Amino acid sequence: MLNILWRNIKWRFQNPVSIAVTLLQPLIWLVLYSAVAGQAMQRMGIGNYTAFILPGIMVLVILAACCSGGIINFIMKANGSFYRILIAPVSRSSIVLGQMLEAVLVSFLEVAILWAVSTFFSVTVASGLAGMALIILLIFMTAFFMSGLTYSISLLLPNEVIYETIMNAIVLPIFFLSPALFPLAGLSGGLKIAVMLNPFTYIISALRSLILGETVLIGEILPVTVLFAVMCCGSFALAMWRLKKETN
Repeated sequence: MLNILWRNIKWRFQNPVSIAVTLLQPLIWLVLYSAVAGQAMQRMGIGNYTAFILPGIMVLVILAACCSGGIINFIMKANGSFYRILIAPVSRSSIVLGQMLEAVLVSFLEVAILWAVSTFFSVTVASGLAGMALIILLIFMTAFFMSGLTYSISLLLPNEVIYETIMNAIVLPIFFLSPALFPLAGLSGGLKIAVMLNPFTYIISALRSLILGETVLIGEILPVTVLFAVMCCGSFALAMWRLKKETN
């Protein structure tokens, strides 16, 4: 697993543009959109709008980083290394975990850069060290789930063009049908139902409560943790099943 993880990390840093591209759009959202919409949101009672949208932008970064991780499968298939790994004496779980954890590590790197930028806008974690530990856990679970999903989808599709099209069709609705940019309380009707059906709504809300709230609300954080623990297990199982189908 570590060898595969290291192989993918080397590829990523030999192609740093893959990191820059996935980070550029979220940085624009964080800096420009918060500056443009910040004054309007202050009239709605939101003091630091950059801190308010940071959880949603972090999720956007994770989605983009994990989506780019799926491209590795197409590159490996093109140069033949994908099939060499399949016949090597390596367990299937190590192959899957090695690639998934690479996407998780890149997600953490990009979130760290995003967080460093947000400190210039007076963003802090009001819930302290306990809140920071929970934020790290939630980021890991979000990235692990999404990396397993993108791994599975990349093995399902014939080429990277179709893959990128499908992932854009998934990521954009996830982002916009969530409280990433606006308060959940202001929604109603069918739009609110759609937002509430989005599991990333609960991750964003949990991250927001940890950043803005001084108290860790266990009753709010625990259900989200359990939900994404189940989703992570399902994502990993799906990735394992798709890899097994590749060998049949």
